[in-house]
Amino acid sequence: QPEGVYTFHRHEMVASFIFKPDATFEFFYSYGAADRTAAGTFTMAGDTVKLKSNKEAGKDFIIQQEASKGTTYSIVVTDKNNFLTQNVFALAIIDGKEQIFESDKNGVINIPVALCGKIYLQHGLFPDIYSLIKDDKNTNNYFEVTLSPSLAGVSFKGIDLTLKDNTLSCPTNYF
Repeated sequence: QPEGVYTFHRHEMVASFIFKPDATFEFFYSYGAADRTAAGTFTMAGDTVKLKSNKEAGKDFIIQQEASKGTTYSIVVTDKNNFLTQNVFALAIIDGKEQIFESDKNGVINIPVALCGKIYLQHGLFPDIYSLIKDDKNTNNYFEVTLSPSLAGVSFKGIDLTLKDNTLSCPTNYF
């Protein structure tokens, strides 16, 4: 069992896991302007630590309004902290291909096409599983979204850690 505290520190980044005897964990990460947290449960399978975070993946944006307006796609990101409306990325599926668009200084993402399949959002400072805001059946092309309180959390969906020789490791470049 990985019970105990595992800490990683390099330059201005620090990350720490606390694994408790009751199979729960806490996580903290700080790097530059971004602090992240998580809590949940874990199981062991050989040397693999499988995390199940309390955060539900893919729910970092809340759709406030959607409509059909104009001839192209627009997404307006709002938050009390205007700085956080920047650095939001839209992954749009256009003609079966993924294209990325970024919010401007006002939190607006323009996707200059008339027809788009799915649209997902992800925050650049708090990357996690993309949040689906438009599926293939949705004919709306205008969306107003706010940031969910879960944004700073980490879901750990699909991320397993490895414990070998009392050293905890994760996939390269996850954080």
